[in-house]
Amino acid sequence: MNTRESEIRVLLESQRRYFRGGATRPLESRRDALDRLDRAMRAHEDALTEAVRQDLGKNAFETYTTEIGLVYKEIRHARRHLRRWMRPRRVRTDLHNLPGWSRMYPDPYGVTLIIAPWNYPVQLLLSPLVGALAGGNTVVVKPSEMAPATALAIQAMLEEAFEKHALAVVQGDSGIASLLLEERWDKIFFTGSVPVGRIVMEKAARHLTPITLELGGKSPVIVDGTANLEYAARKIAWGKYLNAGQTCVAPDYLLVEDPRRADRLVQLLREALREFYGPAPLESTRYSRIVNERHFERLTTLLDADAGDEAAGRLLGGERDRTSCRIAPTILYPARPEDRLMEDEIFGPILPVIPVETLDQAFEAVLEKPKPLAAYLFSESRTNRKRFLAEVPCGGGGINTVVLQVASVHLPFGGVGPSGTGSYHGRASFDAFTHWKGILFQTGRLEVPIAYPGKTPALSLIRRILG
Repeated sequence: MNTRESEIRVLLESQRRYFRGGATRPLESRRDALDRLDRAMRAHEDALTEAVRQDLGKNAFETYTTEIGLVYKEIRHARRHLRRWMRPRRVRTDLHNLPGWSRMYPDPYGVTLIIAPWNYPVQLLLSPLVGALAGGNTVVVKPSEMAPATALAIQAMLEEAFEKHALAVVQGDSGIASLLLEERWDKIFFTGSVPVGRIVMEKAARHLTPITLELGGKSPVIVDGTANLEYAARKIAWGKYLNAGQTCVAPDYLLVEDPRRADRLVQLLREALREFYGPAPLESTRYSRIVNERHFERLTTLLDADAGDEAAGRLLGGERDRTSCRIAPTILYPARPEDRLMEDEIFGPILPVIPVETLDQAFEAVLEKPKPLAAYLFSESRTNRKRFLAEVPCGGGGINTVVLQVASVHLPFGGVGPSGTGSYHGRASFDAFTHWKGILFQTGRLEVPIAYPGKTPALSLIRRILG
């Protein structure tokens, strides 16, 4: 056992002892933990904002609206509703269990692990943390090493506010993450890529640890023949190029009914981008950068693969600056299903736009791919909206909007199939870190011995009771 491994083992044992002592269970202890987190964030808000700027080039407005402010909202919502969430639930009791009564009790999982990604390094670590603390758990969090300034800022903030036996920060690369996953946890919450999600699931399976996986996928946008194109263009341009396209629920590709309307939509997208980021987006303080050189190279390779002699005219935008790791907002039009950009999640500022003749073709194209984390429809047709809801499997999404579903504390956010398992935000975050145990009570005095050997009534009576 190496030094880091032994340190992790000691940390887990201290958290396990603390949890078993019951200190995290009372309502006031949970509220106090949420208050500590809120105060710590407000005291360190400037440091967090600067750290995110260093890691991703985000301006203060974007950092607050897409990261810090959303966590404040989660804390406030959890604190306000926590007493009600913690109440045991009364449920009906079956006839064959009478006399008796039935209750469901919320039970903290115990010692939990949160592994966070780099693209929203504050929100995607602290939002699940709100659920873990509200649920009465102890927590170990691992920030992403790919957002190092933010990871250090979060560590300084949390270590100032919490004792390690209640909440601890572990820093390190994928090797440290692997060491963490070798241990036995009571719950694991992971946000990241599909390939790494598979690894997390495999390691959790060894201990049969319950997990929540927030992954990704190619989130489609369908624009039908009734959509308001001006409105759709602005919404799509904002949601796609927010954080330079490094958003797990960002539009990954567009399917536009009617090639003539696709032409018009692309023109409107370009106008919206010019309005948002100016004529030189690589120089705009409103536009983020790619997280590091490795991801910059990955994206430029994708661009070059679809920019040969035949395809060069299809790329709109695509300017890049290697020194600052910036790639301008880019549109591939007309894109085709066989393009390299259509193989995997892009996770960058490149948007393929595929014109289709009919809405049926758009739905078929979506259904050919794995279930995405999000899917979107722009339409004024009630019939098409109903069809979208019935036929397109996805973790969540929006109609006549994109991305904003993740900013709601009233909507569960999570994937399905290869885009993830489980959900969180608001009440769903509490439930993600809570086991609801069902308990049947009986009096201990009066018994109905219909199942005892030698006391068995006629089978016909049992059939009437059980159905």
